[in-house]
Amino acid sequence: MNSNTSHKSHHSFILTGIPGMPDKNPWMAFPLVSLYSLTLLGNGTILAFVFLEQSLHEPMYYFLCILALTDVSLSMSTLPSMLSIFWFNVPEIPLDACVTQMFFIHGFGVVESGVLVSMAFDRLVAIRDPLRYVSILTHGLIGKIVLVVFARAVCVVFPVPFLIKRLPFCRSNVLSHSYCLHQDAMRLACASTHVNSLYGLIVVILTLGFDALIILFSYILILKTVLGIASRSERLKALNTCLSHICAVLLFYIPLIGATMIHRFGKHLSPIMHMLMANIYLLLPPVLNPVVYSVKTKQIRRRIIQVFQGRKNRA
Repeated sequence: MNSNTSHKSHHSFILTGIPGMPDKNPWMAFPLVSLYSLTLLGNGTILAFVFLEQSLHEPMYYFLCILALTDVSLSMSTLPSMLSIFWFNVPEIPLDACVTQMFFIHGFGVVESGVLVSMAFDRLVAIRDPLRYVSILTHGLIGKIVLVVFARAVCVVFPVPFLIKRLPFCRSNVLSHSYCLHQDAMRLACASTHVNSLYGLIVVILTLGFDALIILFSYILILKTVLGIASRSERLKALNTCLSHICAVLLFYIPLIGATMIHRFGKHLSPIMHMLMANIYLLLPPVLNPVVYSVKTKQIRRRIIQVFQGRKNRA
């Protein structure tokens, strides 16, 4: 019995582009390339400005650089399979390549959540103890925080490839997305997936769920501090420094919750809706985060204006 199951087990998966309309896949090639280009341009601009502008060499902007690098990495994790199916019309992906992509997508997702927690801590320190802000968030502490964030992601996602590779896939090998996710591949297995489901639930609760609670608690403390400031203008100024981070948190969690709810309770919805929500969750935040920080952060906005004015004057 086991030998037959092993013999029949698939060694590759078939990715899905536009559900039910594979002939329309090439139509998505240009929009996707545009999104990836905007991701690289926007996040690259943030990294360049922080590196070149001395006034941006502060803890807040160091964390912003880590967020930009994470966004680019998360976006690039989906790039090979997206180009394969939409640009080259090659939907098949080997099992090992699928598992590798799965590791990086889930890993950078956990990293991004951890970076958002770090940025919430940064705002908390800046508002509650502004005089000691730089002395508390030293380069050494920032480095340790980033190391912990990446180490946590590797540790919790490391078992996922092994949990998937132990499963036999002897039924359909067609995935419902244009990239590989643990929960998507798991449902195709022809053996018990209780361990995979339980581990996935534990990881989500202990990382994304726990991180959301920490961010919420941080903002409760921030709000408590801000309400204690006598001057109305100072209160608004303090809250304004948090707007960019709040937008980044919403951009990360709202698509995540939306995709999760549709996956769990939207079985009756069109497969195209599932595809759109899953792609929005992974592709939209890396594009919009640089826009939010460029618009809402005065120092970055001023630097961008200076660059464009300089080019205009030279022209």
